[in-house]
Amino acid sequence: MGLIQNGQWVDQWYDTKSSGGEYRRQDSRFRSWLTSDGQTGPNGETGFKAEKGRYHLYVSLACPWAHRTLIFRQLKNLQEYIDVTVVDAIMLENGWQFSNEPLYDFDFAYQLYLKADSQYEGRVTVPILWDKKTETIVSNESSEIIRMFNSAFNHLTGNEDDYYPAELHEKIDAVNDRVYDSINNGVYRAGFATTQEAYEKAFHQLFGALDWVEGLLTNQRYLTGERLTEADWRLFTTLIRFDAVYFGHFKTNKRLLSSYPAISGFVRELYQVPGVAGTVDFEHIKTHYYASHLTINPTGIIPLGPEQDFNLAHGRDALAKY
Repeated sequence: MGLIQNGQWVDQWYDTKSSGGEYRRQDSRFRSWLTSDGQTGPNGETGFKAEKGRYHLYVSLACPWAHRTLIFRQLKNLQEYIDVTVVDAIMLENGWQFSNEPLYDFDFAYQLYLKADSQYEGRVTVPILWDKKTETIVSNESSEIIRMFNSAFNHLTGNEDDYYPAELHEKIDAVNDRVYDSINNGVYRAGFATTQEAYEKAFHQLFGALDWVEGLLTNQRYLTGERLTEADWRLFTTLIRFDAVYFGHFKTNKRLLSSYPAISGFVRELYQVPGVAGTVDFEHIKTHYYASHLTINPTGIIPLGPEQDFNLAHGRDALAKY
């Protein structure tokens, strides 16, 4: 990751607000909302109207936050409505890099941020939901982008599947809060910790939360009951990377997820939902983490394992449809 300061890119792996060896993720800064009619979104920010071909999504196949948006693009049949550009697997001193950026022929993601706001200062992250009409960033907050995708295009696609149903808002939000803090961000807090104390704190919170998830999934099919919701997908993108990357690279090695029967079955089921397997690319994922995080893995050697079986091919050829 890195920062834009005074209109310039600054190579920096850790947020400036980190303290006590703890990794602290800064909030996203672009928080507008895509709605069916362009009205103000539920967070009170500016609304953008859902239109076919108007928006472009920039993602990394390695990033679990960006992965959420790719999954919802598939689940909600938005492939023909929102184009996608995938950044390169390796991210070094200039941040997320493009081999082929189709709109402006940019080389780096930070150039999009400066095009959207020449005075922008802060982190440069993916996903980026870009409006081609006004040439700006609608949102770089994945949790909100998936809710936009969940409903904004329903009147155009006819897909009424709802992964954030009103009657489950309270349950979903409560699960999301714990999963985000202890698992989604927890693996990063462990992996990017710079003191033993910070690492151990994150480690114990992570595995305490995984034990909690295993308990939930032992007694019910999904995190909030018998209905598949956004809470499940937000957890899935971390779990699918766990044994391949986080266990070794981020030192979250108390136990493999394959040792959790309920969690393993849950991941396997979600992986087999139509369209999801094609959004998972383990070669890209491992290349990014092991070859980009040189403060953690100075040699840049990418491990060949582990062997994993989710009862489907990884779907690399399916990436062509992006």
